[in-house]
Amino acid sequence: MTTTPKALDDRLGRAARAWLDEALAEAARAAAAPPAPAGPYVSASWELRFASAGRHCGRQHADSVRTLLLRTAHADTETLTRLYRHGTAAERRAVLLALPSLVPGPEALPLVEDALRTNDTRLVAAAVGPYAAAHLDPHTWRHAVLKCLFTGVPADAVAGLSRRAHGDAELARMLADYAAERTAAGRPVPADLHRVLALTVPPQES
Repeated sequence: MTTTPKALDDRLGRAARAWLDEALAEAARAAAAPPAPAGPYVSASWELRFASAGRHCGRQHADSVRTLLLRTAHADTETLTRLYRHGTAAERRAVLLALPSLVPGPEALPLVEDALRTNDTRLVAAAVGPYAAAHLDPHTWRHAVLKCLFTGVPADAVAGLSRRAHGDAELARMLADYAAERTAAGRPVPADLHRVLALTVPPQES
């Protein structure tokens, strides 16, 4: 998510824009200040703004506002983890969406893995974004794809799906087994399963 302050200005009302300006200023000051002592709970004022973004800017803009605050504050993995662990589902989603632009390595994978253990489809969809595509190991990534099928998250939510699925025989086996289980139980096979299965065909068989 790469929303800019200008793009948000065009969508927010006057009061929300003023609130966002103050929140971004607080986040920028936090980014420029020396690191504060680590603690288990929210301490910086911008983090309180992060939590209340939906109330002030509207739920439809909350993801954009929160990810912008995280980027402006240059939130590190420790801060992201704290906000995720103590946040609501909406706040956790924003943290997951911000990972690709804030964490270059695999340090935040525990957050992705936690989201994939839930049945909250908004969290699952956010968890299988570009960060997961770049850092999840093959085994966990395959199970993430299956989790999307289990929970009804569209396959299009899985970043890098075509690239990672191509020629993946193990993923093909897992998908075929899942389809067989559904059929044997008299349950419909998700339409996305066939599309993902087609992506696993090796080059010489395509």
